[in-house]
Amino acid sequence: MTHVFHPTSLREYDIRGIIDETLGTDDAYAIGRGFGTCLIRAGGKKAAVGYDGRVSSPMLEEALVRGLNDCGVDVVRIGMGPTPMLYYAEAVSEDVDGGIEITGSHNPANYNGFKMVLQGRPFFGADIQKLGQMAAAGDWVEGKGTSVHLDILDEYVARVAQAAPQKPFRIGWDAGNGAAGPAIEKLVKMLPGEHHLLFVDVDGQFPNHHPDPTDPKNLVDLQKLVAEKNLDFGVAFDGDGDRIGAIDGEGRVIWGDQLMQIYAEDVLGEVPGATIIADVKASQALYDRIAELGGEPLMWKTGHSLIKSKMKETGSPLAGEMSGHIFFKHEYYGFDDAIYAAVRLMAASAKLGKSVTELRGAMPDMINTPEMRFQVDESRKFAVIEEVLARLSADGADVNNTDGARVNTPDGWWLLRASNTQDVLVARAEASSDAGLDRLMAQIDTQLAASGLERGETVGH
Repeated sequence: MTHVFHPTSLREYDIRGIIDETLGTDDAYAIGRGFGTCLIRAGGKKAAVGYDGRVSSPMLEEALVRGLNDCGVDVVRIGMGPTPMLYYAEAVSEDVDGGIEITGSHNPANYNGFKMVLQGRPFFGADIQKLGQMAAAGDWVEGKGTSVHLDILDEYVARVAQAAPQKPFRIGWDAGNGAAGPAIEKLVKMLPGEHHLLFVDVDGQFPNHHPDPTDPKNLVDLQKLVAEKNLDFGVAFDGDGDRIGAIDGEGRVIWGDQLMQIYAEDVLGEVPGATIIADVKASQALYDRIAELGGEPLMWKTGHSLIKSKMKETGSPLAGEMSGHIFFKHEYYGFDDAIYAAVRLMAASAKLGKSVTELRGAMPDMINTPEMRFQVDESRKFAVIEEVLARLSADGADVNNTDGARVNTPDGWWLLRASNTQDVLVARAEASSDAGLDRLMAQIDTQLAASGLERGETVGH
């Protein structure tokens, strides 16, 4: 038996597609067979499987488990919950050798997908392409595996709650009708203080707002709640609970790289001189702050799988992305867990003796653009970046090419990189003045024009 995946579904960090158009139960079965074969060949026997709150998730889970079982893999089915709960099950169970979460993350309701981990490391890039090659060749082992259900939600929530400080806070929590809702409901009962919840009922149609906390329009309900109840701060989550958004007591957004400044101060107090990793889209203010606190700032490629791999390699206790993926190895397991990150925000505020609003208010006001994403032909996106890098090199520009081109100028910096998951280029710029920002944007436009492109309308994730 062989299977061919839709060419757009096998992506850099995960597998994702539109249900019944580019992704369906046949794909889920083939993923089970391919991943199961990799697991058996690596000497493993057992995998954990979880899923998010999307309407299509249960049927994909059924087919995935069948595929794993047909390879001889025994499956522990942890049911509906956030992606970090699946990572937790994989991390703490001695006899579990891999895990798969069925999730469309922050994509629209008609999408779904798969995030995978094998023997404690992210399964991505070449691993995912290999699943496609194995399916096309029918290169799958045969076997007869078992399947058991395990309710791990209470254990996971209790573990997250261990990080909570004794100090009571007044917090707003917006689960966005995503898979984190039930975990948050259980968690707040274990925390001191006063907690106000929004949209914790799981609904795969996302009736209130889209579960992407990096888009300010999705934080409006939380801002209203924090203002009305005069709360200390508010936190929001994406559809599968691995990305955090936050606002302070005045309703100001605390972006991923600003949260990292708070977490870095906390962690470096415990682990002096540690390497702290952030992605190329993060503000220069974060790198400067890490250095000021005595840490080693490390700029790395965007993408949760790439960051996790770099953390393992460097022994870093903390890493984060502009997109709200925050990774704590310090007193935790090193995976991205937004619910845990929310509790660590309380803990950092308590330990540093300052409110989240004070911590946010003390940060330098940089003038920067949001992440701008514009369509470019798939076949051109990486080529354009190579052309830009070649021209910059010829001009003797100050460039960091870790992931695309990040160019430092006296005005600040600008970034142009190719998305690994979509046919888009991503741009961002940061300056200390409006005039400086205009000059940086002009440089981006000049480089794009030289490659026959122009900045189009910003497209969604």
